[in-house]
Amino acid sequence: MLPQRADVVIIGGGVIGASIAYHLAKRRIEAVLIERSSICSATSCSCDGFVFMQSKKPGIHLELALESAKRFETLEAELGAPIEYENCGGMVIIEGSEEIPAMERYVKEQQEIGLDVTLLDKHEARKREPALSEKIVGATYSPQDSQVNPMFLTFAFIDRAKELGARVFTDREVTAITRTGGREWIVRTGTEEIRTALVVNAAGPFAPKIGRMVDLEIPITPRRGQLLVTETLPRLITSIFLSAKYIAAKFNPDLAQKAGEGISIEQTASGTLVLGSTREFVGYDGCVTNEGMATIAARASQVIPRLNEVHIIRAFAGLRPYTPSGLPFLGFVEGLDGFIMAAGHEGDGIALAPITGDLIAQLIASGKTDIPLDAFQRGLGTP
Repeated sequence: MLPQRADVVIIGGGVIGASIAYHLAKRRIEAVLIERSSICSATSCSCDGFVFMQSKKPGIHLELALESAKRFETLEAELGAPIEYENCGGMVIIEGSEEIPAMERYVKEQQEIGLDVTLLDKHEARKREPALSEKIVGATYSPQDSQVNPMFLTFAFIDRAKELGARVFTDREVTAITRTGGREWIVRTGTEEIRTALVVNAAGPFAPKIGRMVDLEIPITPRRGQLLVTETLPRLITSIFLSAKYIAAKFNPDLAQKAGEGISIEQTASGTLVLGSTREFVGYDGCVTNEGMATIAARASQVIPRLNEVHIIRAFAGLRPYTPSGLPFLGFVEGLDGFIMAAGHEGDGIALAPITGDLIAQLIASGKTDIPLDAFQRGLGTP
């Protein structure tokens, strides 16, 4: 049964909501998290485990990611649970010579922000990763890219949050959010309700539905990502891979209309490879398609020919919360006293979870944050 009230009510039990719950509990702020299904049942259980710095736009996006990456180095010890974090390094694969000028500019901009990243020719790239195809023309490499187990991470946040006093309620879909005569919100879930001064919308691709309950238009669109999982293999690659086309599709919605534009590849701690990914605007359709699977398999095997001999054991898809700016919405919403946004991370939720939870907790505790949130509040509006 929901308590009558709490200091903060968090809506959404994915990695972002879990991180916020943990960081609030660590500050001894009473938090109640409400999830419509089960913890880690949507986006956070249907994605790769990239903590990939090179995919972030130079500027505040990359600065935020670099701060988040620092926290991963000690997070497993802090949470007291395994999260399969590995600082493995990452490569952006360049498949055509026409991509080189753009990647040269991209690398320069990232270096100016402070990312340790280098442009490699095809020979240097294949020396570092012999499994790569001889047909690639080059790659970028950063030792600051890492990987983690998304589900382990989410549950580690949740479990530690509960140990510190946070209360978590699953299988409760929020049906209404209204104002009292004073300064409190009433959050309703069917026949239950809870009062609070602060509501955090961490509902990922479903954040717009929560926003409409308070007359807030949130420009978040679900973007489907399909992925394949291979059989367990001996260590084939040591780095995590994205392609230059994948990064282009991430920031150019027109390129996302073609299923499977670009590739992402990682080998997990268990030895399976996770191959992705599509970036499709298909509403809330979270199904795997034959076209998506075939395209991913074909493109991944072009980059790593050895994959032609490997069995695919399963496929899955998830919805990513896309925003037009490529930045998440973070912070208080102007005109809605006590309503906080923490959604719109798209494919960066795993990488940005530690810093997001910390910043939202800072904001709630003191009204201030170490990193200004102005850039993450543009584009929201109330009537």
